[in-house]
Amino acid sequence: MNGPFLLTMIWVVPFITALACLPIRTDDHRSIKFISLTGNLINLLLVTILTFKFVAVSAANPVADNALSSLFHFTYKVDWLTMLNIEYNIGVDAISVLMMLLTAIVIFCGILASWNVNKQAKEFFVLLNVLVAGVYGVFVSIDLFTFFLFYEIAVLPMYLLIGLWGTGRKEYASMKLTLMLVAGSAFILAGILALYFESGANSFDLQVLSQHQFSDSFQFWVFPIIFLGFGVLGAIFPFHTWSPDGHASAPTAVSMLHAGVLMKLGGYGCLRVGMYLLPEGSQMWMDFFLILVTVNVLYGAFGAIRQTDLKYITAYSSVSHCGLVLFGFTAMTFTGIKGGVLQMISHGLMTALFFCLIGMIYGRTHTRTVSEMGGLMKVMPFLSVAYIIVGLAGLGLPGLSGFVAEANVFVGSFNNPATLNRICTVLAVLSIVVTAVYVLRAVNGLVNGPIKEQFTSLTDASLLEKIPVTILLVCLFGMGILPGWIIELVNNAVHPIYNNLMR
Repeated sequence: MNGPFLLTMIWVVPFITALACLPIRTDDHRSIKFISLTGNLINLLLVTILTFKFVAVSAANPVADNALSSLFHFTYKVDWLTMLNIEYNIGVDAISVLMMLLTAIVIFCGILASWNVNKQAKEFFVLLNVLVAGVYGVFVSIDLFTFFLFYEIAVLPMYLLIGLWGTGRKEYASMKLTLMLVAGSAFILAGILALYFESGANSFDLQVLSQHQFSDSFQFWVFPIIFLGFGVLGAIFPFHTWSPDGHASAPTAVSMLHAGVLMKLGGYGCLRVGMYLLPEGSQMWMDFFLILVTVNVLYGAFGAIRQTDLKYITAYSSVSHCGLVLFGFTAMTFTGIKGGVLQMISHGLMTALFFCLIGMIYGRTHTRTVSEMGGLMKVMPFLSVAYIIVGLAGLGLPGLSGFVAEANVFVGSFNNPATLNRICTVLAVLSIVVTAVYVLRAVNGLVNGPIKEQFTSLTDASLLEKIPVTILLVCLFGMGILPGWIIELVNNAVHPIYNNLMR
């Protein structure tokens, strides 16, 4: 199976899976779920094969210069809309491959965690598969028009998934999320069209645009448009307010996918489109964005302390930890950018496991309020221990993925000799202490103390529920204990981007 065909199949398979669900009877929930699970298992295998092929090709062809074209492998290009020079242009670098692997793991676990969804199950799994197809499409696209098209396919189903299958203030949350993300998309489209016309090449090809040096005045006004447009999905301050409500109201699989993968599209776009194509604009604006993302890190952490609902605690924690992704990028150092990429992967695994566990606990206790729980270790030892481990990963315990990512982010940021960078680094490091407070308090309130009488008859996770939890735990430990191969891949991907920033 050659590389381009493999890339195409990875985003086509979820569409085929969604179409395969349509003829099934609405009340045949079991068949719909098995089709979705099988389709995403196939995709997990395809992405795993892609990862091994990419590692082999990268080892044989190390990146030797700062050309973006040397970064992409398995490229394939064919004309699509010739009048506008729009092409079906695909290829992947190490960041794309790792994010696709993260997506495959999270959605497979999300399908298993959603096995109890019976309300309009066909529509739920069809929309979920369409959303995932859009995510894969973003990561394989080199043409910015198809990149944006897949980006919208990934974002828009969230409105229905939260509005129909969510909990709490789901209509408000879904509308707020959609309006803010569509506003961000408008900024992105404006920035992409500006690049298209200003380049003079009338091309959306990322590699063609990377060879054009845009004027400083153009970069000055286009870079913040693109960075903020993608930053909205990355929950950048002050455009983060959709995130806690959206996560808290979303069903389990949607929360896992949204916080675990979709929010990373924001950071991915900031790095891939904004920082690489507009390096002078990055230099001009990074101090401003550094201040915003520092507020992100601290505001999210302190916001989580004030919450009593497990989903809101995790949602505000995501605002803080996604802030660390952009914080690493704004460091403008090689180690910082590398740390931001590693944080995308680490946080994706952590937050997917957090929401997976919260969904399982809520399904048994019918409450997400910490003060109404207690002593769950006695009746749910597996779920309780898993929650403790992912909590420790969130506060950066060595041996888990969070430590690898956050260490690179903070060291990389402090390596920048600018006074503002070092002050912001010290402030951001303080968030670790705040994170420890809300994580340990939630863990203590959840698993320790006397058990409530109404919870004494609860059961622990079933075998089916243990599978996604175990997979995500293995990934957390794997990245924390054996991060070398991931770091090496990320190094190769970051070198051209960093060299271009420093040109």
